[in-house]
Amino acid sequence: MIDRPRMGRILVTEEDIAGAIEELAGAITRDYLHKRLLLVGVLKGSFIFLADLMRALPMEFEVDFLAVSSYGGGTTSSGTVRILKDLDTNIQDRHVLLVEDIVDSGLTLSYLMRMLKARRPASLRLCSLLDKPASRKKEVSIDYLGFTVPSEFLVGYGLDLQEKYRGLPYIATWQG
Repeated sequence: MIDRPRMGRILVTEEDIAGAIEELAGAITRDYLHKRLLLVGVLKGSFIFLADLMRALPMEFEVDFLAVSSYGGGTTSSGTVRILKDLDTNIQDRHVLLVEDIVDSGLTLSYLMRMLKARRPASLRLCSLLDKPASRKKEVSIDYLGFTVPSEFLVGYGLDLQEKYRGLPYIATWQG
């Protein structure tokens, strides 16, 4: 059951998300149509976004996942990135698109981009559904972006609070 009194306003609707995914898929298709693309989802938050994005791409690609932790049990990044699951795919000379749910402080994504660049992919770009630039501690270049959001804690559509609320079809603020 959803804790309605602590759920804030709906920031991004289900319809808005679907529209953004179509636009992102169009841009990605234009850039990668004749390239060997590897989509890399950052678990756990990106899995819903990645699944919907994949279904919108009218092209061939492969998929792999990274699992990282930088939040612990809290609502802000600890700044320490731990790799919980590394890639199964060798990315050397591959076109890699890192898919993330949200760019917040930039600490995790900055670390991941450096780590992946060291593996010498043919190209490495970032796709994020959400960007929270007001929370940025480390600059990160986002190549494909759905929405810019305010610096509030968000839940839904893959974003969680202690593993809850990921399954909401929209993105809402949390009044915790």
